[in-house]
Amino acid sequence: MSQSLAKILVHTVFSTKDRRPFLRDRAVRDELHCYLGGILSNVGCQPLIVGGWEEHVHLLCALSRTCEAAAMVREVKRGSSVWIKTKGRGLEGFAWQNGYGIFSIGFSQIEAARAYIVGQEEHHRQISFQDEFRALLKRYEIEFDERYVWD
Repeated sequence: MSQSLAKILVHTVFSTKDRRPFLRDRAVRDELHCYLGGILSNVGCQPLIVGGWEEHVHLLCALSRTCEAAAMVREVKRGSSVWIKTKGRGLEGFAWQNGYGIFSIGFSQIEAARAYIVGQEEHHRQISFQDEFRALLKRYEIEFDERYVWD
C-alpha cells in the first residue's frame, strides 16, 4: 500500500489549574471552544466537537496519523492559554492543569460522546469535574493515584 491512512478517534479532557472557574462567562467559553477547534484543525486533528464547563474542556477529535497525542494536547493547551489571557480582566492568570486524560473511542461511539460533551452544563449540575474525571478513569480501567491526579 503506497498511502498511509488512519482514523483514530480520541476524547481528551483537562481542567484549568486548580480547577479555577475561569470559563464562567459563556461567551468566553464558547469562543474558547471554537478557538480550540481551530488549533486542532491547524495540527491536522479533525475536531468533531469541543465543549466543557466552567473549569474544564472536552475535545473529541480524529487524531492525525502524523501527530502524537501528547503533542496535540501540548499545542492545544499552549495556544489556547496564550490566547485566553488576552480576552479580558481576570483572565491574565489563566493556566491549564499540567495533566490530562485522553481516551480512545470507537467509530460507533461518536454520537454518544458528542451528546455527552453537549450535555456538560446539565451534567455538572449533578456531578463535579473531579468525580466525572474519576468515573472516566474507572470506565477506561486506568489505575491512578489520587495524590497525583490533581494540581
